[in-house]
Amino acid sequence: MKDYTILAINPGSTSTKIAIYINEKEVFVNNIVHSSEELEQFETISCQYEFRKNAIIDLLNNEGYKLSDLSAIVARGGLLPPVKSGAYIINEAMVERLKNRPIAEHASNLAAIISYDIANQLDIPAYIYDSIAVDELEDVARISGMKDIERESLTHMLNMRAAAIKCANDKGKEYKDLNIITVHLGGGISLAIHSKGKVIDVITDDEGPFSPERAGRVPCRKLIDLCYSGKYTKREMKKKLRGKGGLISYLSTNSALEVEKKIANGDENAKLVYSAMAYQIAKGIGELATVVEGEVDFIIITGGIAHSKFMTSQISNRVKFIAPVIIVPGENELQSLTLGALRVLRGVEQPHIYTEREI
Repeated sequence: MKDYTILAINPGSTSTKIAIYINEKEVFVNNIVHSSEELEQFETISCQYEFRKNAIIDLLNNEGYKLSDLSAIVARGGLLPPVKSGAYIINEAMVERLKNRPIAEHASNLAAIISYDIANQLDIPAYIYDSIAVDELEDVARISGMKDIERESLTHMLNMRAAAIKCANDKGKEYKDLNIITVHLGGGISLAIHSKGKVIDVITDDEGPFSPERAGRVPCRKLIDLCYSGKYTKREMKKKLRGKGGLISYLSTNSALEVEKKIANGDENAKLVYSAMAYQIAKGIGELATVVEGEVDFIIITGGIAHSKFMTSQISNRVKFIAPVIIVPGENELQSLTLGALRVLRGVEQPHIYTEREI
C-alpha cells in the first residue's frame, strides 16, 4: 500500500495546531501558541494569514521536515455557507469566500487559505474535512422566532463527530443507531445532538453558554440598548460578543487554567463565574435532550477544557440523570482531519467540490 505524508492544520483563537502523519501514524505534532500581543496587531483574523503561515513553515523547517515530502494538506473547515459532511477540495472559490465574505470571523477560516497557498506551491491537493459549516439540521430546528433570522449549524463539528463515532465504536455500537449529545469545550463552546447518524440540532457558540472568549446567549433587549448607547462601535460590540466576552469579560483572562488557579487561591468571584459557565453548559445539554424526547444514549464532553475535573464534574452532576456522561478530554481534530484526507487519497471517499451554488 502506498504511503501518504499528510500535513494537518487547525488554527484556534490563540494557537495554530499542526501535525504530520505518515498514513495513520503521527510523526510530528506541535501547538504554535500566539500571544495576545502578537495577535492584537492585526485588525481582523484574516489579516493574520501571512503571520500564521510563516509560523508553520518556519517551525517545520526548523524541525527538519521538508514540505516537498508532503502528499497532501488537510485543513479545518471554516465558516462557509452550509456544506455537506466529509471532504472538500480547497479551491479558489472557497478561499475567496473565507478571505472576503466568511459567515463570521473565526480563526478556522485561516486554515484553508494557508493550506491552499502552501499546496499550490508544492502542486499537491489540499482539503477541508467536516467543516464547522456542515449543516444537517431538521427544518423545525431552523426557526428562530424572528422571520429575518434563520438558525444555522455552525459548531465544532469535526471534533464532536469524531468523538461521537469513537465512543460509539468503543461501546461496540454503530454511530448511526444512537442518539448522542456532544459538548465541545474550548475557546468557544458548542453543543450538538446526533440522532441516527445526523446532527439534527445544535447550540452554537453565540446562542448558548458563554465561554472563555465569547458571551454566548445574552438578554436581547439589553444587548440592543447597549448597541445603540453610543458607547461602542459596531466592531467593538462584535468584539464584546466574540473575543472579549465570557471569562475575559468577567475575569480578564481566556485561560481556564488561570481561572482555576484563582479559585484554588480562594477567589470566590472566579469560582462563581466559572461555575456559571458549567451551569449554562448543563442547561444546554438539557435543552438538546428534549429534541429526541429524552432518549439519549450518552453525553460526551470533549475539547481542551474537558481536562478540567472541576468543570466536567459540575456539568456531569447536573446532567447524569439524562444519560451516562463520557469525558473525552482534548481535541482529536488533527487525527480526524488526517484520517478523512487519507480516505480520500486512498479512493475510499470522494471529495466534494465547493461552489458558490451551495449558498
